[in-house]
Amino acid sequence: MNILGWLLFGLIVGAIAKFLMPGNDPGGWIVTILLGIAGSFVGGFLASAIGHNEQTAGWIGSIIGAMVLLFIYRLIAGRRTV
Repeated sequence: MNILGWLLFGLIVGAIAKFLMPGNDPGGWIVTILLGIAGSFVGGFLASAIGHNEQTAGWIGSIIGAMVLLFIYRLIAGRRTV
């Protein structure tokens, strides 16, 4: 059940990040989930780097982390030509 919760949280965070950063993305809903989950970890890392001793980033930190990863993903995937 814990994994299902992480997937649901990642989907929601990834969808919010895509909503806040509209545009064409080469990935589908699986990439959205992965960016959301990874964004949560990035947000938690950034929160601990600035001095917060929390293990989880919370909603705002997770969304900001997912937006950063989405931006980086667009830069990398945008360079590829088909």
